[in-house]
Amino acid sequence: DCHQYTNRSCEECLKNVTCLWCASSGKCVEYPVRRILPPSDLCELRAARWGVCWVNFEALIIAMSVVGGTILILLGVCCCCCCKKKSKKQVSKGPDKDDERAAREREKRRVRQEER
Repeated sequence: DCHQYTNRSCEECLKNVTCLWCASSGKCVEYPVRRILPPSDLCELRAARWGVCWVNFEALIIAMSVVGGTILILLGVCCCCCCKKKSKKQVSKGPDKDDERAAREREKRRVRQEER
């Protein structure tokens, strides 16, 4: 039960992963698992600690958003770069159909001229 760690220390409270430490009130409460974020009447985001004592929920949310956004941007850039490389390879891969057709026609003409 998390309530037994109230008015002790954050480290003691957070040894149990189901507990949430509220730094402003010194309470150790059960994490409200039905909600993603703890409600403000339970504890403000600035004062709420979960998992580790040195990061509050507000900073955790901001940090996770920045990291997630950075990863998404990097994935987008990588996809664009890969697509451009593939399109350049296909263009420079070899002659296209028109070039091949023109080469065959030149070869036919050359053969005809030699036969004459």
